[in-house]
Amino acid sequence: MATQDEIKFLNAPKIGSNKKKYCRFKKSGIKYIDYKDPQFLLKFVNDQGKLLPRRITGNSLKYQRKISQAVKKARHVAILPYVTDLLK
Repeated sequence: MATQDEIKFLNAPKIGSNKKKYCRFKKSGIKYIDYKDPQFLLKFVNDQGKLLPRRITGNSLKYQRKISQAVKKARHVAILPYVTDLLK
């Protein structure tokens, strides 16, 4: 059996060092999310064109709703595609 001193890790294990998520809109003071800016909206959409959830982006509920409305408007106006392969 290997003792604790003999066990080596390739990378140091990260235990309990979770990075705190924050709402970038509250921190930056952004009030309005423009649906005509596709490069900004692509940050909140995955490769398949689906919206990323709050637990991944770290947005507050208020701004997550605004983002979803902006993405839906952009899709309707054909700025963003509804479904795609390898969007980014």
